[in-house]
Amino acid sequence: MKNELKTKKKIEKKSTNVLGWIATVLTPLAILMIVIRVLITPAFAKIEYKMPGFPEDPYGFTLEDRLTWSEPSITYLVNSKGIEYLQDLSFDDGTPIYNADELSHMEDVKHVITWMRTVISVLMLALVWITYVVVKNGKRLEMLVAFKRGAWATIGLIALILVFVTLAFNQLFTWFHMIFFDSGTWMFYTSDTLIRLFPMRFWQDAFIAVGVLSVIISILILLLTRQKPEVSVKKKSKPKKR
Repeated sequence: MKNELKTKKKIEKKSTNVLGWIATVLTPLAILMIVIRVLITPAFAKIEYKMPGFPEDPYGFTLEDRLTWSEPSITYLVNSKGIEYLQDLSFDDGTPIYNADELSHMEDVKHVITWMRTVISVLMLALVWITYVVVKNGKRLEMLVAFKRGAWATIGLIALILVFVTLAFNQLFTWFHMIFFDSGTWMFYTSDTLIRLFPMRFWQDAFIAVGVLSVIISILILLLTRQKPEVSVKKKSKPKKR
C-alpha cells in the first residue's frame, strides 16, 4: 500500500513537472502571437505614419492616401472577406491599387494570420487546461513558477530579436518571410503599392512594438506570479495565574 502511494506521488510529481515545462514553452508563443494579433489593426498604421522621421513616399502618396489605402488592406487580413475585397479597390483614374502579385501575397499573408489565430486559441485552451489540472492537484506554486519561467524566456527571446532588429534587420526580415512564404512571392518594386504603404521602416517599428508590448506583458506576469513571503506570527502566551 505504501509503495503504491509512493509510486502515485512520483507519477503526479513527474506529470506536474512535464505540464509545467509545457506551459513554460507555450507562454512565450502565446504572448508573441497575441501581441502580433493586437497590432494587426489600422490603428497601429495611423500611429506609425505619424511617427517622427517616417519616410515619405517618393512616388507621391500623402499621409491621407496612406491612411485611406492602408485601412482596408489591414482590415482584409482579419476579416472574413475574399481577395475581391482588395481587388475592387482602385485609384481615381480606375487603376487597381494592387497588381496580381501583390494580391497573391496578401492572400498568403491572410492564410498565415488565419492559421496564427487558430494557434492562439489552441495555445490559450492548452494553458487554461494545464493550469486547471496542476492547481487542482494542489500544485499552485509549481504553476506560478512555470509562468515565471515563461515570462523570463519571453524577455530573453525579445532581447535576442531586438539585437537583430538593431544590427541586421534586413536579414531578420528575410528569414521571417522565408519561413512563411514561398521564395520570390514577397519581393516587390519600390513603386508597388505594398511597399509605398508599408516601407521597411514600418516593419522595423512593428518588430520593436511587438518586443516592447511582449516585455510589458512578461513583466506583468512576473509581478502577478511573485510569491509573497510568509510571515510567521507568534502567539503570545497568556500570563499564568498565581
